[in-house]
Amino acid sequence: MRGCSGGAVADRGDGVADSRGGGSDSRDGGSKPEGGVAGGLRVRRFESVLIALGALVLTAAAGAILLALGGHHPGEAAAAMVRGAFGSRATFLSITLVRSIPLILAGLAVALAFRAGVWNIGAEGQLYAGAAAAAWIGLTGAALPALVLVPAVLLGSLAAGAIWAIVPAFMRVRLGVGEVITTILMNFVGIHLAAWLVHGPLQESRGVFPQTDPIAEAARLPRLVPGSRLHLGFALALVVAAGLAVVLRRSRFGFRLRAVGESPEAALIAGRIDAGRVLVVCFLLSGAIAGLAGGVEISGLTFALYEDLSPGWGYTAIAVALLAGLDPLGVVVAGILFGALQAGAGAMQRDAGVPAAWVGVVEALVILAVLALDRLRRVRRRGGV
Repeated sequence: MRGCSGGAVADRGDGVADSRGGGSDSRDGGSKPEGGVAGGLRVRRFESVLIALGALVLTAAAGAILLALGGHHPGEAAAAMVRGAFGSRATFLSITLVRSIPLILAGLAVALAFRAGVWNIGAEGQLYAGAAAAAWIGLTGAALPALVLVPAVLLGSLAAGAIWAIVPAFMRVRLGVGEVITTILMNFVGIHLAAWLVHGPLQESRGVFPQTDPIAEAARLPRLVPGSRLHLGFALALVVAAGLAVVLRRSRFGFRLRAVGESPEAALIAGRIDAGRVLVVCFLLSGAIAGLAGGVEISGLTFALYEDLSPGWGYTAIAVALLAGLDPLGVVVAGILFGALQAGAGAMQRDAGVPAAWVGVVEALVILAVLALDRLRRVRRRGGV
């Protein structure tokens, strides 16, 4: 998503700065117009924060109007949602944060892809691929110790997600087929593959329910907070977010990824960057992180693969990534926010009579608001206003 990729590329890391960042080309032994570059980056980050805040305000206003038109009291609905998400320590830890884990990981996968100009809409299918791999490893490796089995489950989910991204990556780079269609189609393949597994070769031993048997105890992630459902997957999501933030901002690969996201042709001409290679690597990394989201859900919470495991986390992740301005650390905040929305949906329906499906409306409004505000920002830049 080039229009929402967090701004123009500011610094190649070799002394060449984009003039939009306030600097000028320099090959005088590595000197950099650091003030202009840093200032440009700060401005873009500030704009991203403003867009996120503006989107939340617009979403709240539009949501309140729609609720009122539907005969509901917006204040009561909001209060019920807040109680359901933050009403107690146990609620926040065991529901809100737990529900945010797959959203954060899938959001990171989407944000990484979008930063490189890759429209990976396939996080849902990649998540299912990772979940299926994690369940299979957790079932077949029961004899292994936890120090071996837990890493095997997580690595297996990473690999499965990356493998699921190979087909759309190949079709994009080699055949020129747009990845939007191919990744959406791969979502359906992943969802139905998981359904076939739990109705067929991996169905639980009694053959009654569309799910697998529970994975081995040694394959399960430990709890972060005793007495709660919050597991190690949350800490893992934070580590992945911090790692991506460092890579995108401080590494040569991060620069190349951002350069290709801005313009593959310009990246090739100005920096001799192989856009095809960067796109493939980014696609596979994005798929791997989405697969990890599925693996963490299996090993940290459900302990089994179910039919319809995901309520649409891969699609909600798009809203999470956009609200965060495609910034990895922002994805953590946005993921927790959307986790709170999902956690509070039940209380909103129970206490205020508002259907839980309204959370889906809120997610759609967030996407529309972010896109509209980002469009206004780009129009303003072009017009020099």
